[in-house]
Amino acid sequence: MRQLRLFLLSACIGIAPVQAGSRQDHEVARRALEAGEILSLRQVLSRIEREHRGEVLEVELEHEDQRWIYEVKMLRRDGGINKLLIDARDGSVLEIKGRQGGRHGRRD
Repeated sequence: MRQLRLFLLSACIGIAPVQAGSRQDHEVARRALEAGEILSLRQVLSRIEREHRGEVLEVELEHEDQRWIYEVKMLRRDGGINKLLIDARDGSVLEIKGRQGGRHGRRD
């Protein structure tokens, strides 16, 4: 499984600063965005913020099984942490993992 991680810069997404990945990862992600293979992070965050309350802590972009996936870690209001797996192509939530309170199954 080929995994590509990208920590996005705070200036580009308007959230707390995060660590940048390698330059090559950044360029691969930029090409995917320009080719229309993925939605911008701004679009994805706008969609999930409507349904999921909390503060975004970290975002990663991965390429696995021929699919681009945003992994979004969120701090919930109750202090727990959720990890949302988002299809980067259309912004749909594939899976939600939570430290407190269960796990929803992944849809493929």
